[in-house]
Amino acid sequence: MTDRTTAIKNTLTNVEAFAARPPRALTGAVVTLLTSFAVTAFGIAPLAPDARDLPQRVVEESVATADLDSQLAALAEHNIGLSRNELTRSSDTADSLLKRMGAFDPAAALFLRNDPTARRLLQGRAGKMVQVTADAGGTVKSLVARFPAESAEQQGSHFSRLTITRQGEKFSAKLEAAPLQAQVRLASGTIRSSLFAATDESRIPDTVASQMAEMFSGDIDFHRELQKGDRFSIVFESLTADGEPINWDGAGRLVAGEFVNNGKTYSSVLFRDQVTGKSSYYSFDGKSKKRAFLASPMEFSRVTSGFSMRFHPILQTWRQHLGTDYGAPTGTPVRVVGDGTVEFAGWQNGFGNVVHVRHSGDRTTVYAHLSRIDVKKGQRIEQGTRLGAVGATGWATGPHLHFEFRVKGQHQDPRVIARASEALTLPNYARGQFQQMVASVKTQLSVAQTMNDGATSAD
Repeated sequence: MTDRTTAIKNTLTNVEAFAARPPRALTGAVVTLLTSFAVTAFGIAPLAPDARDLPQRVVEESVATADLDSQLAALAEHNIGLSRNELTRSSDTADSLLKRMGAFDPAAALFLRNDPTARRLLQGRAGKMVQVTADAGGTVKSLVARFPAESAEQQGSHFSRLTITRQGEKFSAKLEAAPLQAQVRLASGTIRSSLFAATDESRIPDTVASQMAEMFSGDIDFHRELQKGDRFSIVFESLTADGEPINWDGAGRLVAGEFVNNGKTYSSVLFRDQVTGKSSYYSFDGKSKKRAFLASPMEFSRVTSGFSMRFHPILQTWRQHLGTDYGAPTGTPVRVVGDGTVEFAGWQNGFGNVVHVRHSGDRTTVYAHLSRIDVKKGQRIEQGTRLGAVGATGWATGPHLHFEFRVKGQHQDPRVIARASEALTLPNYARGQFQQMVASVKTQLSVAQTMNDGATSAD
């Protein structure tokens, strides 16, 4: 019996020594000790005294509670801050903005009108992200506004933060540039009516939705082939300002996507060539998504008249329509579909404001009825460059873009040419890095596919 008692004392001594060790070591010791007890429990149990034989006593102690009135008084003195977020509107005044955000504070409105720094809140473009914190009576405690950086060099990496704080009856305003933070996000959706309706439901920024349409434009004709029930999953980088996703240009960048159209799956990833510094979309097998010509001169629109016979709305006769008409509101940006040189930019009879661009291989594209022209004759422009905006100049019955594709002077169906145009290739030296990236985004897309429609998630 003495040997057993000595063994127990030694064990307890060892436990006390382990108590000072790091948690991981202590955990291991406890597990080992419990295992030993499981084996020797039968021999040790008789040494423990019977609980019924231990002395017992009742301890009574009164607990003092704070006076209820004093607790209510302290609660009344506590200022509750209520915060609300809004976007500024072009019609906003200092009073209307604060009223819309639930703050009724003439002194704060006066400061927003008169202070040179605070006035920046309602100057320039609308859409600034504003957060107001006020007490229960609507008195403003602080206001923070976030909007694009004023310096063109910083707009892709920083944002402007306007902070207005209250100290007693006085206000102070500070404007500073702060770095944007990139956050990888996942999203998925189902087509029920249109692409942009689905991306809005999934809370995907418009800029990212446009990039998705661009990413798969060589695989899917979004004007004609999109079907109800089609699904998509994407991985994109969302830029945030103080943790809030920004809502202005450059709000996000599409990294990878998968689109199921009419039962067929298309996959793509954005890959940056470390040697040339250029980024382009590739399918997972390394084939470039970028072709010599884009499928459409606008990011997203609807075809109102294709390359076929039609009844001319002005001449009132049946005749061959030698281009494609895209319906879109006046001012919608028009882009060049391929690298080339501006051959003509100006007014041309029934075409109104028109731009002709000459490309390699004796090919020419024509963009007619523009409301404005943003390029000059002889200018070298790259694929995707904005050359003007949709209008209704010349012989046009409404705002639209008339687009033509000519090969050696002969008119061709633009969409057939775009799909048959040559594709760019992935350099051999980049294939190893490319495969590593594909493996990574495949995992992320698998997670995105499991998400419910209308939800986004941080990776």
